[in-house]
Amino acid sequence: MFPYRDENPTVLAPVITIGIIAANVLAWVLVQGGGFNEAALARSVCNLGLVPGELLRTAVPGTSAPLSREWACVVDPDPAYLTVLTSMFMHGGWFHLIGNMVFLWVFGNNIEDAMGHGRFVAFYVLCGVAAAAVQTFLQPASIIPMVGASGAISGVLGAYLLLYPKVRVDTLIFLGFYVTRTAVPAYLMLGYWILLQLLGGLPALSGSQEGGVAFWAHIGGFGAGLVLIKVFETREHVERRRRPVTRWG
Repeated sequence: MFPYRDENPTVLAPVITIGIIAANVLAWVLVQGGGFNEAALARSVCNLGLVPGELLRTAVPGTSAPLSREWACVVDPDPAYLTVLTSMFMHGGWFHLIGNMVFLWVFGNNIEDAMGHGRFVAFYVLCGVAAAAVQTFLQPASIIPMVGASGAISGVLGAYLLLYPKVRVDTLIFLGFYVTRTAVPAYLMLGYWILLQLLGGLPALSGSQEGGVAFWAHIGGFGAGLVLIKVFETREHVERRRRPVTRWG
């Protein structure tokens, strides 16, 4: 199931959600070459992606992780701690970027609406840091770079599940070459999503170091969202959504 819209109007203009989407798109185009410059893409993933073994100094400096036949990331002896943040704005491809941004747009505007602009920035960053921490803890010696906004966005999904479990979400369902649309409650769509992450993360528990999707970053971000929403939500903002008001858009 791939969400493309929810039936959950907002009061506040989602300026931070739009800003985060714009920052990710600009990083993809200006820093990563929009996927058309292989050298820029490889350089951005190696230098701005989070490498657990490099960050924790558990990997041997000079060890390389191949990205392709032409490019490899080499472990630096001096960890770049800012990659915990920069990795949240790097992506590995167009589908990676677009998928993340659609999820953020569908669910992020409502979470921003429930806590206000400033709180949403802090919430988003903390969920992203928690996501990176969980993935790093489970694969501390990995030399494969982690990139993507999905860890932070997973926190948004966890918060949405707690605040709006019964809101209808319009989704696309892909059955081979056949695509159909349906509307399901948020708890069903998000429950299905987190189940896929848990199943996908099982190999990492047995010590697998293979690259691909950082499932435990998703799980960690989702868990952080479930916990942090009660700290960051503004009850006044949540309650006013139940009153008849003029809504943004």
